[in-house]
Amino acid sequence: MPTSDLTWQKSSYCAQGNSCVHVATTGPGTIHLTESADPSGAILTATPAAFDALLTTLKKETSRG
Repeated sequence: MPTSDLTWQKSSYCAQGNSCVHVATTGPGTIHLTESADPSGAILTATPAAFDALLTTLKKETSRG
């Protein structure tokens, strides 16, 4: 699927600026991630389980403080 066909949603943790994560889905089993500085550049594609594991790991890393 071309990136122009994806509907990207900006992360709610994004402050003003060009360093934001955008998320899109294609069907129930595919999640796409990209950065706002270059949305048509590198796109990471993951399953919902892999995306959940990524979020869980990131939350653990932030709570270490």
